This record gives sequence, structure tokens and C-alpha cells, in this order.
Amino acid sequence: MSEQLEKEINRRRTFAIISHPDAGKTTLTEKLLLYGGAIHLAGSIKSRKTQRHAVSDWMEIEKQRGISVTSSVLQFDYGGCRINILDTPGHQDFSEDTYRTLMAVDSAVMVLDAAKGVEAQTKKLFKVCKERRIPIFTFVNKLDRFGKAPIDLMDELENVLGIRSCPMNWPVGSDGRYRGVYNRQTKLVELFAADETHGQETRGSETYALDAPELKAALDEETYQALLDDIALLDEAGEAFDEERIACGELTPMFFGSAMTNFGVQNFLEEYLRLAPPPAPRASSDGNIQPEDEKFSAFVFKIQANMNPAHRDRLAFIRIVSGKFERNMSVWHVASDKEIKLAQPQQFLAQDRQIIDEAWPGDIVGLFDPGIFGIGDTLCDGAHKFKFADFPVFPPEKFARVQAKDTMKRKQFVKGVEQLTQEGAIQLFRQAGAGIESYIVGTVGTLQFDVLTYRLKSEYGVDIEMVMQPFEVARWLTYPDGRAVTPESLRGADRGMFVYDRDERPVLLVNNEWALGWITDNNPSLELHPVPPDRREI
Repeated sequence: MSEQLEKEINRRRTFAIISHPDAGKTTLTEKLLLYGGAIHLAGSIKSRKTQRHAVSDWMEIEKQRGISVTSSVLQFDYGGCRINILDTPGHQDFSEDTYRTLMAVDSAVMVLDAAKGVEAQTKKLFKVCKERRIPIFTFVNKLDRFGKAPIDLMDELENVLGIRSCPMNWPVGSDGRYRGVYNRQTKLVELFAADETHGQETRGSETYALDAPELKAALDEETYQALLDDIALLDEAGEAFDEERIACGELTPMFFGSAMTNFGVQNFLEEYLRLAPPPAPRASSDGNIQPEDEKFSAFVFKIQANMNPAHRDRLAFIRIVSGKFERNMSVWHVASDKEIKLAQPQQFLAQDRQIIDEAWPGDIVGLFDPGIFGIGDTLCDGAHKFKFADFPVFPPEKFARVQAKDTMKRKQFVKGVEQLTQEGAIQLFRQAGAGIESYIVGTVGTLQFDVLTYRLKSEYGVDIEMVMQPFEVARWLTYPDGRAVTPESLRGADRGMFVYDRDERPVLLVNNEWALGWITDNNPSLELHPVPPDRREI
């Protein structure tokens, strides 16, 4: 391994920020950019309608609704590290995008609302991280408001998520009137200045030794004594810091702060960079591919059309796994079994981008996609061909018939629906025996239909008619002997809708599990799969 490759690997930190909606994930992302010097003025999420929008929310519908509906990629340097942040949607209807993003990271930052603690979507995302043994760092947000006691939040992590926590800092104060944080490693207390800019600029602070007279003078006696008692309790009964347990996702370092008011954000950023792992190996058909391998390899984890509406472009986001990436290099595209040239490589600050000449393991690079890439595709050196492990997929749960209102715009309609399908935003089906005027669209949640309607209108100029379907369950159909499954061969096909997916595989949509049971009982030789037979279910 070259000295430069080793150096570049060791300074990379690639992570996703995950949370339940409204826990402050996007705000924290912006404040990390603020402290990293990547932006000079943070946009307040609270006042989106009158001020700026969050940097990481680049899609117009995100700015209008104040939610993240697609993952965005943000890169900057800080403290000698190259940081790749993948800001993910929190809403459960966009879980699939988040889950794919988690395939591309080496650790995750879990943001909790101090008042609400562990919420439903947090549990789902945590489960995926745990299954992948991703190291998880916890940031307890919104300390500027009344919330649960820090010790109760520690108990909640253990009781609800089954993970022990090791607080790296501890808030000074109580009940939304926190003054600062105590750093358990340096044994210093950082007290913050008043927030004069509503979180738009970095926040000043003063640091004191725990026994300094100035600290005692700055705090009232009750607050100071409570801090000493908490520190003693943590030192005696708290979980010991253990790098091995953190690395395999069994112990989470815990930080306290407020992203909105820049309270504890810089402390968190610096400690995270010190503790977080560099790029990790990835499983493949040829065993684990190590970042130190000199031969280039990467995989596509996201496709996004129309990030720049003026150019109607389409980008494939790749995670570099091994070797050095160079502009215009030729690599083997396993899916097409062809050599391709990687032109126009770009790196990002959300929708702002720049052409790059090189990148290294852990980096996220956007490639111009003429329509050849698919999610999960492997790129590798032609002399050493292999395939990275397939991405798991979601079974669709909501269905609608969709067609263009204006038949003269059918071409734009088909192009838009096809591109959004390739992005993984929707799943596309064709009803057996039906004409080509409409599609059946499957999604994980109903909010995706709103995004579909909006994007077809704004990006392709197509208004659509949508009729929701009563189906909640999809099953891919096969016979063990390999013969074709047709509506005629299936008893009870009329109890649902017989459709074909984009690869012309037969699928049956039914209303509920009871109907599915009837189909199973009356077709004993039929095999039913919740996702395509060659894929894994999430």
C-alpha cells in the first residue's frame, strides 16, 4: 500500500445522520458545516418561510414543506479530516432511501430530541445500523428546551434500543436552562456565551477546570453541586469507554447539546472525529474488499435525476471502497459487463458541486449517468472482477394507478416515471392485459406519491391522474420447476391484480394477508416472495 493511500484512508470519516422527523437532524448537519467552515451563516429551520432554507435540503419540495425527502451529500475538511456527511430523510415514507444510504457509511450519528427520547423511526433506523454492526454515536439535541433528565435518556437507550451508552460530555444545569458541558476526557467545563445570533454564527465559550474558583462563581451552588454529584455517579456506576464495543455497535458514545443554538456542537464534532472509524471493508463475491487494496472499486448507492433543473442531468452517487479514483479513469461496470470511462466526477455541498480530479476510499463521488447505472452496481478494476453484496429492498405497501392527464405528454410521463423508478423512489408495475396508457406504482409510504406528483410536474412538465388502489401486499410468484406463472395458471388471480415488474416478473397484488392465505392454500405448488426472488428483504 502506498504511503499516500494509507494517509488518505486514515483521514476520511464517512457517516450518516439518522433520526425521527423533527429531532433536529438537518439543523445539526448545517451546524457541523458552520463549524467546519463550509458555510458562514446557518439557515434557521424554524424560519424557513422567511429566511434561508437548510443547505442540505436542495429539492424545491423540501424547501416548501420543511422536510428532507432525499439523502444529500455534504463534504468538507476539518481538523485534518475529510468529512463526508450523508444527511438522510427522517420521515418513515422515505426509509428506503435512508437504508440504502446506510450501506455507504462507516458510522452513524443518531439524533434524539431531549424531550421525546427514542421515537418510532429512530428504532427502525437503529435496527438497521445494529444489523450491519455500524458504530453509532448519539447526539441528544434541543437542550435549549425543557426535556427529560440526561440519566433517564441513558436508561431509555438501554431499555428501548438495547444499547448501553457512555456519555462523553455532561450538561451543566437543568430543565432547558443549561449553561455548558463537562468534558469527561479533559475534565474541563465549557460554559457558553449567550446566543446573540439565533444560532446563525458560531458561539463563544469559556473553559474552566472543575475546581476553578471562576467556575464556582459563574454557577449557583445548587448547579455546581449537582454537576459534581452527576460526575461521581457516572464515574462509579456508568459504562466504561470501550473502543471495541463501540466499533461493533454495542456501546454508543453519548453527547449533549443544542444544534439550534450551537450549544455543544463543536465539542461533539471534534470528539466524533477523534473516535469515529476510518473507511471499512465491504463484502463482495470475492470476500471482503479492503480500503488498502491498490485496485480501485466502488458501488452505486444512489441515483438522482434533475439535481440541476437547468441541465436536466442525472447523477449516480458512488461510495469508493478501495484504491484511488482518478478523473476519466476506465473501470469495469459489472452489471453491463463492459468497460466504461468515469467522466465528470463531482463532489458536493448539497446541490453545489465541483469537478474533482481524484478521490479516495470513503469518499462519495457523483458521476454523470447517461442511463447505464443502477442502484447497487459494482465498479472495479478490469483485472480483478467481482461483485459487491446486493442491497436489500423494501416490499411495497401502497399502490396507485398513474397516468398522464394529457396524452400528448406521454413521452415525458414515461421518461419521468422510468427515471424515478431507477432512483429507487418508486416501484413500477404493468397490469397484465392492460394497455400502455397507465402504470401501477408501488411505494413504501403515501408521502412518496406526493413527491412523485410534484416532481413529474416540476421536472418533466407532466400533470398526472392518480387513483389509489386497495392493495396492501405484493408477492412475486414462481414455480419450483421454473415454468412461467400466468394469470391462467393461477387459481384466484381475480382476487387481486396480476402485474409484471420492470423485469417482466409476475407479481400478485392483494388486499390483505387473508387473501394471500387463500391464494397460498389454493395454489400449493406456488412460491410467493415479498421481494424479487434474487433480492433480500429489509
